[in-house]
Amino acid sequence: MRFNRILLSSALVVVALVIQVSVLARLHLPGAVPDLLLLTVLGLAMVYGHVGGALVGFGAGLLADLAPPADHAAGRYALVLCVIGYFAGLIKPETGRLKSATGPMAVVVAAAIGSTLLYACVGALVGDTAARHVGLPGLLFSAALYDLLLAPFVVPGIMWLARRADNDPLAEAGPAAKAGDISSGWLSSGTGLRIGSQRGGLGALKAKARTRSARVGRIKGVKRL
Repeated sequence: MRFNRILLSSALVVVALVIQVSVLARLHLPGAVPDLLLLTVLGLAMVYGHVGGALVGFGAGLLADLAPPADHAAGRYALVLCVIGYFAGLIKPETGRLKSATGPMAVVVAAAIGSTLLYACVGALVGDTAARHVGLPGLLFSAALYDLLLAPFVVPGIMWLARRADNDPLAEAGPAAKAGDISSGWLSSGTGLRIGSQRGGLGALKAKARTRSARVGRIKGVKRL
C-alpha cells in the first residue's frame, strides 16, 4: 500500500475505534452494537480492492483486539475483518466508482451478518460460547439493522476520502516521476507549460534547418567555383 493510503486508513480506523468504544458501545442498544469499524473497513475496501481491504481489515481488527475494554483473544477480530475486507474489495469496479447504492448496501448487510457469524464461529473454536447465551438470531438481525442505518452516513464519506487521497498527484508519484510527467499533467489542466516547450522544440528544429540550408549553399558555391 502507498504511504497516503496507510496514513489515511490509520487515521480513519483510529477515529472509528474511538467513537465506537466511547460513544456507540455506551448506548446500550438491544442486541448488537453498531460496528463503525466494520463500515470503515468496507468503505476503504471498496476503493482499495481486495488486497488493500484485507490489509486494512487485519490492522483495524488487531487494533480493536488490543484496545480496552476488549475481553476476547487477540487476533480474533483481526481475522474476521481481514476476511470481510478481502471479500468486500472484490466488488471494486474497474473505474473505481459504483453506479448505484444497491451494491454497497447489500455488501453492508452481508458483512454485518458474515462478521457476526464468523466471530461466533471463531469464538466457538476457542471455547467462547457467549453468542449462544445472548441469542445468535437476535445478534444477526440487530447487527444488520444498525449497520444498515449507519452506513449511508459513513461509507460514502469514507469512499470519497479514499478516492481523493488516491487522486493526489503528489502522492501518486515521487519527485523523479513528477519531474518527468509534470508537463503532460499541466497540459491537461490548460496551463500551457507543454505548449511552451513544444514551441521551443519547433524553434530548435527551425535553427537546425537553417544551418543545414547554409551548409548546402556553401557546398554548392564551392562546386560552382
